[in-house]
Amino acid sequence: MKLPEHPFTVTDWSKVPATQHPGETGHALWRTVMMGEARIRIVEYSPGYLADHWCDRGHVLMVLEGELVSELKDGREFVMTPGSSYHVSDFGDAPHRSRTAAGAKLFIVD
Repeated sequence: MKLPEHPFTVTDWSKVPATQHPGETGHALWRTVMMGEARIRIVEYSPGYLADHWCDRGHVLMVLEGELVSELKDGREFVMTPGSSYHVSDFGDAPHRSRTAAGAKLFIVD
């Protein structure tokens, strides 16, 4: 991820429109700001959310609220709680996907 030249910018996330994305179960609400090719997002997963795909894209992800399980296609799982984060590069490890039983709110840059 390369961040282009950009002025100092403050984002009021409550004013960024949300878009809904269905999962295999549940849904995700994305509030997205673009900075060149980089997406900066607040993502809220509904209770019972399971991603509908395995992802190879690199991310920096931090859990703000709730509990998230990050599954890797090779069988590894990581339980993440508020204040925990992960980072992975494009194609940097086994593909991953997210699930949550009770819902979660995340900050993601990719």
